Amino acid sequence: MAQEKIKVRGLPRIASAFLGAWGVVVALKALYDLFAGEPEANLYSAEKWQFVTQPQWLRYAGFELAYGLSCLALAWLLWRYSRFLPEWIERPRRPPELQLFD
Repeated sequence: MAQEKIKVRGLPRIASAFLGAWGVVVALKALYDLFAGEPEANLYSAEKWQFVTQPQWLRYAGFELAYGLSCLALAWLLWRYSRFLPEWIERPRRPPELQLFD
């Protein structure tokens, strides 16, 4: 019976790369919001911080930073976990369960 090789370590590494990239983008945006940014509502209001108050904005940016850092932590954990997985596994090839156009 024919054997098939399945890459095992690649899936958590791909997920780790996506989460890491997303975490960096979100964390950098959060740092910008915390120190330099302001809500778009300030551009359209007669008085600054009228619709969204500054404490509300800082709370939002803090949650955004926590989300970005948690994505980075999860990416790091997935990368570390993938080191315990084998690179490849071999198993007997199984016939497909779904047969189209029988």
